[in-house]
Amino acid sequence: MNDLAEETQEAYDEGQKMPSRNHSFVQTRLAGLLLNDDRFTPFVELSLDVSQIDLSQFGLKIKEEIIPDVCIYPNSIGFNDEDDDLKMQEMPLLAIEIILPKQAFSDILAKFKAYFSLGMKSCWLVMPMFKSIAVYSQAHKSTMFDLGDTEVIDKVMDIHLPIDKIFGQ
Repeated sequence: MNDLAEETQEAYDEGQKMPSRNHSFVQTRLAGLLLNDDRFTPFVELSLDVSQIDLSQFGLKIKEEIIPDVCIYPNSIGFNDEDDDLKMQEMPLLAIEIILPKQAFSDILAKFKAYFSLGMKSCWLVMPMFKSIAVYSQAHKSTMFDLGDTEVIDKVMDIHLPIDKIFGQ
């Protein structure tokens, strides 16, 4: 087994990367809501090629690929009639990570540093257990939204989503 497969399997064995019911629910809702925006194409669990950068500088053990829970590209990127891409070379505009019950916040924040260094414009940290979302415009700059707000607003991407639709209220 290669190193990446071993690391992935170890994480699953530890229960850190096991998607839960709420994780899956929120992931599906976000992709569905973003699908309604004609400017973007959302993707779920898409492999991104990160072999061009050493991610150990962010404390990540990832060498070849990183997989956001949801990411969005411009609407010009969609189904590929020519050939399927196993790993996307082009980075998305936005990456969304949904924290799992046994996952550390620091793990996701390290990924956000990598995402921004790869040229992504925005990152979202979705916390189902708190029914809240932190929208990051930079690695250390975020705005928090919860059910006390009517919308999640990403000023960088000009995205407005009703928060109650994300968490199923």
